[in-house]
Amino acid sequence: MSFTRPEQLHIRTCPSLQGVSVPSVALAAETVPERHYTHHEGRGATPHRSNPRVIHRELTTLDVGPDMNVAEFGTGSGYSGALLAHLVGPRGTVTSLDIDDYLVRWAGLIHHRRGVGNIRCHTADGTSGFADRAPYDRIVAWCTPPLLPQAWVDQTADGGLIVAPLPIAAVPNMTLVTKIRVSGGRPSVEAVFNGGYIEATASPKTDLDLPGRWIDWENRVPAPSWISIAWREDDDRLHTGARTALDRLLKNAYTEPYGGAAVDWPTWRTWAAATVGPQLTMAGLNPELWALGHSTATTAAVIQQDGAVLAESADSPSLTALRGRLAAWEDAGRPAPETHQPALVRHDGDQGAGGWNLRLTL
Repeated sequence: MSFTRPEQLHIRTCPSLQGVSVPSVALAAETVPERHYTHHEGRGATPHRSNPRVIHRELTTLDVGPDMNVAEFGTGSGYSGALLAHLVGPRGTVTSLDIDDYLVRWAGLIHHRRGVGNIRCHTADGTSGFADRAPYDRIVAWCTPPLLPQAWVDQTADGGLIVAPLPIAAVPNMTLVTKIRVSGGRPSVEAVFNGGYIEATASPKTDLDLPGRWIDWENRVPAPSWISIAWREDDDRLHTGARTALDRLLKNAYTEPYGGAAVDWPTWRTWAAATVGPQLTMAGLNPELWALGHSTATTAAVIQQDGAVLAESADSPSLTALRGRLAAWEDAGRPAPETHQPALVRHDGDQGAGGWNLRLTL
């Protein structure tokens, strides 16, 4: 499945891309009937879809050519798979995976009825890849895994490309779309740019407003709210730290307007991921707004997307830390996400699967 929030949409052409065939993506977009997939009369409109301009951008970055073997993780409406099928041509192959069997069945039927025979849709957990049809020349993901999975790298042909959103910190809604080249079984980042999709989950997700992972405490009454703390390993089994931090923020004991210009969320969240460290905290205090800042077991402060700063008191240590990070961000000129230095850091999983975390430096 795939989903892009409007505030995450940032259309740009990455200057580092080489060999990109922009006209072929544009031609495919003219040929494939978008609304036939996204608003099919038999299935109805599907919410599990991305802005078509973002799909076109990602497929341009993927640099798909004729006769390639391609995998996509996140079938969604089927529109992106139809574009891929057009790009690889009749001798190419496309494998599309989604955890939601309803979406998979409908996409497969729509493809069949349109006479698109070079794509196959399967119900599966995309984070494990699909070894049966590997190796793939190209892999694209319309959902965000917790890290770059080892399986994706293993199933990519030598010299192949992966384009996928990856977390830049262990809290929700902190992602960059990443272009990765696999050579000799090792992945390396060629480019990053702003963007993100719904978190990959082990079962179909119906609530698209609540993040799919890294929620450390959630309230459902009297109104929905949640918090994610990067220092969760230091919290206790009852999530006392997370609960307390969320309670402090909800009380609105101290608020102030941000003194700078309107917060540019993509540049601020990327800067925060690179500089705040283990005290990084994301919260949803309002269904319409995200909040990002700093917390510990005894203090919390965040800035919301609307520029409101909240803390437990005017002399909050977390508020002091947050002000310092915001000032440094302004002094640096609000650097674009693409200007940060990306690196893939090896992470070995508990059961040996593992993969790579995407991390940024200035």
